[in-house]
Amino acid sequence: MGELRKFVTAEFVFGNGARSLAGRYASNLGASRVLLVTDHGIMKTGLVDDVTGSLNDEGLDYVIFDDITPNPRDHEVMEGAEVFDAEECNMIVALGGGSPIDCAKAMGAVVSNRMDVLEFEGVDRIPVPSVPIICIPTTAGTGADVSQFAIIMDTHRRVKMAIISKTMVPDASLIDPETTLTMDGELTAATGMDALAHAIEAYVSNASFHLTDLNALDSIGIINRALPRAVLEPDNMDHREDMMLASLEAGLAFSNASLGLVHAMAHSLGGMLDIPHGEANALLLEYVIEFNFKAARERYLKIAEAMGLEGSGLDELRDHIREFRRSLGMDMTLGDLGVDEDDISSLAETSMRDPCIVTNPVRPEREDVEEIFRRALSGS
Repeated sequence: MGELRKFVTAEFVFGNGARSLAGRYASNLGASRVLLVTDHGIMKTGLVDDVTGSLNDEGLDYVIFDDITPNPRDHEVMEGAEVFDAEECNMIVALGGGSPIDCAKAMGAVVSNRMDVLEFEGVDRIPVPSVPIICIPTTAGTGADVSQFAIIMDTHRRVKMAIISKTMVPDASLIDPETTLTMDGELTAATGMDALAHAIEAYVSNASFHLTDLNALDSIGIINRALPRAVLEPDNMDHREDMMLASLEAGLAFSNASLGLVHAMAHSLGGMLDIPHGEANALLLEYVIEFNFKAARERYLKIAEAMGLEGSGLDELRDHIREFRRSLGMDMTLGDLGVDEDDISSLAETSMRDPCIVTNPVRPEREDVEEIFRRALSGS
């Protein structure tokens, strides 16, 4: 068996209607006044009312904080923490996609440690565990609701920094496929490709092991089948359930095996250019697979098998990934998103410092990363 391994996750409830348990879970965890963290987009749906109704049923007070943007900023974390203190809250409930959830997890660490969020960058840098947090994800993609990661934008350096710590794992996650019915086709595709990148990177990670492998491969197979259907039939609950399960499994896998070069580069892109994380992953994935293939050939062939491919080579897998994203409407290049040749040097430099690069199956040189960016820029 070799070395010791650990597997960490939140307690979670999976299934339609799980969001209605928010009040009961908050009450069981000792809540008196809850900070409900969400964003402006979710505020326009009925999901906030569902959660506040559940809190009301348990007689719990709450305050809503919704000033969170995609790719959440350091100052948004600090502002939320100030509201938490000023309103004398003692628990956080996060409702939304990866941005509100990551922001909420970072807020929890700030209020329990009385430190600036920037001090938590890296691995195991949070001394005191967070205040209790319950997460209710509304996208099928990030896995933030079960993971040890929170990704926050350092606005001064224009870098997406990774906070990786066991204290980032929420106390409970209420994973309700019905919440994803509010996503349009474009967001469904982008978040689904994020989950696919999580599963693939976790499977080829040099920190993978049997439990992460099981979750990653199952997730890949489900996404390959269900994501195109979910994009075409957004109101079909069977496809929504499949994608929520695939996102959960990918989250369990990457939280415990970490990620790789795709995410190191996507974090760099998101920090500099503020582009959607799922799109960045989707446009880099095939090029990173090409670069890594020799170092993890057997693993990539297992991925190809999970995607229903017959052959035994790089070309088939790479072409399938490319056609897959294009079929979902993601037929663009990094150049189309506003990246140009002048950005590549600093993008590569930031990527090389990202902690996700440590678990990539092969350690790239900076020139390698620049070349991958160049290829994704032109789509060659």
